Amino acid sequence: MPLFRHAICRHEPRRAVFTGCALAACLLTPLLARAAPPPGDPDAPTAGVLTPAQMDQAWQRATARYAPERRALLARVAQGDAAGPFRPDWMSLAHYQAPAWFGAAKFGIFIHWGVYAVPAFANEWYPRNMYDGTAREHAHQVDTYGPLAQHGYKDFIAGFQAQHWDPAAWAKLFRQAGARYVVEVAEHSDGFAMYDSRLSRWTAAKMGPKRDVVAELERAVRAEGLRFGLSSHRAEHDWFFDRGRRISSDVNDPAYADFYGPAVPHFVQDGDLDLQQDWTDVSPTYVDDWLARTTELEAYYQPDLVYLDWWVGHPAFRDALARFAAYYYNRGSQRGGVVLNYKLHAMPSGSGVQDVERGQLGAIQPAPWQTDTTISNSSWGYVEHDTYRSATAIIQLLADVVSKNGNLLLDIGPKPDGSIVPQEKAVLLNIGQWLATNGAAIYDSQPWRVFGEGPTATAAGAFKEKLATSYTAADFRFTRNHDTVYAIELAWPDDGSVVIHSITPDDRVQDVRLLGSSAPVRWQSTAQGLVLHPGARPAGSAAFVFAIRTAKDTP
Repeated sequence: MPLFRHAICRHEPRRAVFTGCALAACLLTPLLARAAPPPGDPDAPTAGVLTPAQMDQAWQRATARYAPERRALLARVAQGDAAGPFRPDWMSLAHYQAPAWFGAAKFGIFIHWGVYAVPAFANEWYPRNMYDGTAREHAHQVDTYGPLAQHGYKDFIAGFQAQHWDPAAWAKLFRQAGARYVVEVAEHSDGFAMYDSRLSRWTAAKMGPKRDVVAELERAVRAEGLRFGLSSHRAEHDWFFDRGRRISSDVNDPAYADFYGPAVPHFVQDGDLDLQQDWTDVSPTYVDDWLARTTELEAYYQPDLVYLDWWVGHPAFRDALARFAAYYYNRGSQRGGVVLNYKLHAMPSGSGVQDVERGQLGAIQPAPWQTDTTISNSSWGYVEHDTYRSATAIIQLLADVVSKNGNLLLDIGPKPDGSIVPQEKAVLLNIGQWLATNGAAIYDSQPWRVFGEGPTATAAGAFKEKLATSYTAADFRFTRNHDTVYAIELAWPDDGSVVIHSITPDDRVQDVRLLGSSAPVRWQSTAQGLVLHPGARPAGSAAFVFAIRTAKDTP
């Protein structure tokens, strides 16, 4: 996700946004002043010495051995595109509809697990920022491990061993948490594949744990009866390590170009959310490689869902993205339908399932959508000395998202040894306990005529979750299932009574129950709304669900 980070997805310290000539001067002046690297020093800075095209050519030479397999995968895409029913054009893809299982599932688990868990510092964008001489990650790297020419990111791979990883135990925990689908990061922006890619030697199957993590987890997740998905963050790998070219580091060494990628300068003019103003060099060969690697995920693992990070919205990927979408949808149509997540404006509305990172939407949406966020307060991957959100906060978020026809994809960051930190495990189990009691309001539900009521406003849009404020007992979120409206109260009323203004005598209420409580709920339908006297507070400190049965299916 984007460069001026914390803005889009996970990950970089926020920086000033330069525009126009100011940015060009900032980027180019120090680069043009650099001299050629000393002969025989492969780690010498190459920024300003090599052009973006030369940087990309070095990567192409380093990955030339994979060209035949890349061509075979691209041929597979062409064959799949020709099979139909979808064509690789956006007019055809606009007819996509999400499968029923996704709209019913409501809750999934996201897993950011990779080499970035080894340094366990700041967040999962440590691999990029450790090469930025102005970042705290760089200072930490040098102070802890020494110069980057001696210890680069590749040298953390040996510490990624997964020696305590039990995929079956993970999958069981996710089912106990109430999740209906699981999404594993197949490859993050760092370029280390967690699966047995035939296009790289830098994979978990060949280095580190020497296990095909995706294959093992896929089997375990499906054995628990859950849907399985994969995410790709490969697109931004094109420039992810560009800061390593500004200093003496292993990013400059051609021997590792197949790992660090083209590492071309990331050149933006209006922050990094507006990809129409992103002028970073992307070669056709790199786009083909992206398409081939993304195709591997479907070809080898048949995921029910593929999640694409934001930079695939760069104009250079537009044609390849349509080709992949048609291939994936055509293959998925043979097994009941699949989900392709996109962010921002990477795909036309209706051609995939929109994902709103770290944010909510302000109204009921006509089609299913998704938000993704973390239990951690600071990172998508594991970091030491982290802090974590409460189960109550996550459950309140789940209620808000589901009331608007959305799903929640909740992230965890396991340790490099494969263990899940106790704090995240506890949150997952607490969510599962709440869903075991209140799941009727979540799973298979549909939006009601309004998503909710109450005084607490929700900031709409990506990366707005930090603007959230505490909910009150007057805040409700609504879902429905046939003749039952579920009113999810986001805090308990201290005075023992509450009025739901959105439910009127016209709704012809027949019965009211408080899920998780055997005590009867006294109620009265009035012109002001449905007045409830729920009695004793049930166990737990999360949201409280009233099942309100009406005389007929409620609109």
